[in-house]
Amino acid sequence: MTLPQLYLVVLIGCVTVLLSIAALRATQRLGLPALLVFLGAGLVLGQDGVGITFGDFELAQALGTFALALILIEGGLATRWQAIHRQLAPAGMLATVGIGVSVAVTAVGAHFLLGFDWQLSLAMGAVVASTDAAAVFSVLRGIGLPKRLSGTLEAESGFNDAPAVILVLAFSAAEGMPDPMHLLGDLVWELAAGSAIGVAVGFGGAWLLRRLALPASGLYPLAVFSLGLAAFAAAGALHASGFIAAYLAALILGNSHLPHRAATQSFATGLGWMAQLGMFVMLGLLASPSNLLQAIVPGLVLGVVLTLVARPLAVWVSLLPFKFRPREQVLLSWAGLRGAIPIVLATIPHAAHLPGAQQLWDIVFVLVVVFTLLQGPTLPWVARRLGLAHEAVVQEVDIETAPLDAVDGEVLTVTVQKASGLAGIRIFELRLPEGSAIAGIVRGQRLFVPAKADRLRSGDQLLIVATPALREATEQRLTALARAGRLARWLGETGKD
Repeated sequence: MTLPQLYLVVLIGCVTVLLSIAALRATQRLGLPALLVFLGAGLVLGQDGVGITFGDFELAQALGTFALALILIEGGLATRWQAIHRQLAPAGMLATVGIGVSVAVTAVGAHFLLGFDWQLSLAMGAVVASTDAAAVFSVLRGIGLPKRLSGTLEAESGFNDAPAVILVLAFSAAEGMPDPMHLLGDLVWELAAGSAIGVAVGFGGAWLLRRLALPASGLYPLAVFSLGLAAFAAAGALHASGFIAAYLAALILGNSHLPHRAATQSFATGLGWMAQLGMFVMLGLLASPSNLLQAIVPGLVLGVVLTLVARPLAVWVSLLPFKFRPREQVLLSWAGLRGAIPIVLATIPHAAHLPGAQQLWDIVFVLVVVFTLLQGPTLPWVARRLGLAHEAVVQEVDIETAPLDAVDGEVLTVTVQKASGLAGIRIFELRLPEGSAIAGIVRGQRLFVPAKADRLRSGDQLLIVATPALREATEQRLTALARAGRLARWLGETGKD
């Protein structure tokens, strides 16, 4: 690729990103997940649109897998433990038993209604079995569901990717149908080992980051994301589930009260969106509109089986040990949105050269788009009709460490050195510029708000809130006091040089 061609590719990519972001607002108003915008962008850029040709399913599988890992890490970092810890048992049942039921029922429908052989039918069922966290919560955000339902949906969507991937790989093998006992052993090993690796990396990484004083706050988000990817890669290298490892590591790190958590979350959100955008556009490029037309009827048939039979049955069977009311089960069934994950998983049979894989991919693409358009906008209405939406109710207080964007403020941290003139100065003698405020003092392991007569000591960390306009004047005043003590002004010390 020549340099001018590279410039053109970058320009097209940036314009696509900006137009897609601008279109997101319209989709949010309609209650549609962002995936539809990005898939549409890929179709426009594809061979029947702008003319960009892309048909490498093996590369798409590799890039899609990596993008899913990034999305799961972002989801784990954003998930609050308090929101899901009581729902781990039902979510775990939905992510395991529910996946099995959904695969079996969907495969029966594909075999008897569409005439697929059993291996292709089971691969089809496994591909569409898992729900998509990004799709579900982009639609449900703001509805105000009870914690029991939102926590169950959130945890399920984080956990159920791993079993689905294992089943898709097993049913796509060129050797034919897997041995049931061997498949069960693989499932147990991959889930158990992946979980152990994720927990170990999460707790180990949190322990390490609490004891490291990194030279720049921007390194903390990079370190956290690197730990999540390390868990993903380590699990994959040991033939364990990288998805469950990445999600659990991120979940633990995100709830470990690490330094600069707000910066980490902002970084994760941006990287997650970039992963979604790139992955969806790539998947849109893979699609051929002429093939999709032929897949409409099979896609609708399979979608009806999945949405109205397989998902409700999976929810009912999985939640038998728990006391979920019928209307709650109805909502959990209707909220089982399929998003990027089924389309990415549909590249696996294609890359494995499974007979009928192209037809499978086209059907899954149609199914995801059509039923996202159907379920997405109607989810809020369904929740209200079932009496489970409480838009005006604030269910919990979200307490977070964050930049002071509301007042355009910054927190300055000043360490009082042993030879500093700040040592021994009383708080009222600081005489900081008007508009700056002393937020507290960290002394040893204790944080307190000082009184005006309190003295600063060597080793203290002084926390000051100031706006950017006052930061320079505040720093100059503190520098002058550090050099000359409380008589700085009398001695002509300004702190400027």
